[in-house]
Amino acid sequence: MTSPAPGGRRLFLPVLVGAFILISVAEVWLLTAVGSRIGVLPTLAILIGEALLGAWLLRREGSKAWQALVDAYSTGRLPSGQLADAALVLVGGMMLILPGFLTDIVGLACLLPWTRPLARRALGLLIARHTTTIGWLDVGGQKSPYDAGTVIPGETVESPTSPTSDPTIRGEIED
Repeated sequence: MTSPAPGGRRLFLPVLVGAFILISVAEVWLLTAVGSRIGVLPTLAILIGEALLGAWLLRREGSKAWQALVDAYSTGRLPSGQLADAALVLVGGMMLILPGFLTDIVGLACLLPWTRPLARRALGLLIARHTTTIGWLDVGGQKSPYDAGTVIPGETVESPTSPTSDPTIRGEIED
């Protein structure tokens, strides 16, 4: 039994579609503005140069992020930062594939090693703010029936002797 989607989740898809449309319009406007100022060929050269730089960075930083992830798993550590870095490198690479200056700026911020910690922190703050505005943790579509701070009354019952402490159960009594 799944609970109905909260109001914030109903708006997620239309907001996402609207954001993609706005970003596309802004990219076309910016490309047109830059192209009219410096010319078509220099604009294309900048876009191709950014794509080549992005491909090189994606390959270099992607292999570093993958190696850090493998190292964390092999040493038994929780790879939370490494997973975030790998995700940011993937997102940054995808942004650099898209033609346009705005997406290239975001992609470079996710790919460059000195800006990625800032992007990771911003992503963490965004996720934290989103989960606190929801007000509850949604795990597998199940919502807790209790509000935060709800106290469930109960009592502690002492268990009878455990099998490990009772010598008759362990077979240690000699006749």
